[in-house]
Amino acid sequence: MSAPQKSKETPSEARARLRRAARLAAVQALYQMEIGGRGASTVIREFRDHRFGAAGEGEEFVEADEDFFDSLVSGVVERQAVVDPAIDGLLADGWRMERLDATVRAILRVAGYELFQRKDVPARVVIDEYVDVANAFFEGSEPKFVNAALDRCARQARPDEF
Repeated sequence: MSAPQKSKETPSEARARLRRAARLAAVQALYQMEIGGRGASTVIREFRDHRFGAAGEGEEFVEADEDFFDSLVSGVVERQAVVDPAIDGLLADGWRMERLDATVRAILRVAGYELFQRKDVPARVVIDEYVDVANAFFEGSEPKFVNAALDRCARQARPDEF
């Protein structure tokens, strides 16, 4: 039997993969916080202790950029009073964040935080990443809705990138 081949993943690809997993986990954490009424520090600790792990630890563990995950979840909580109204203002007339599905709301909050507060990632990358997250949860029109909402959000948050 031959030895397993080493991954040909570049450091940049590995960073992108770990951040992608962190974004998905951040959406799940915000959903869990909202549905379960639990605080950010409790949920972050639970993810670190029970969901994140090194590659090869088993199916129940996910390899992710844990510091990025922490910063997303904590950042959304700290800046929610700014992010929510900004996203509300971008929704169609008659729509408010409270009317959206809890998972869509979590996606928009994390993505909105990243667009407004984390300028280290290009807006198009943020949009693409969270549309992919929406596609992981939904098969209907929700990913298109997320794409349109985040495009409007990005144009407001970072007009110089468009």
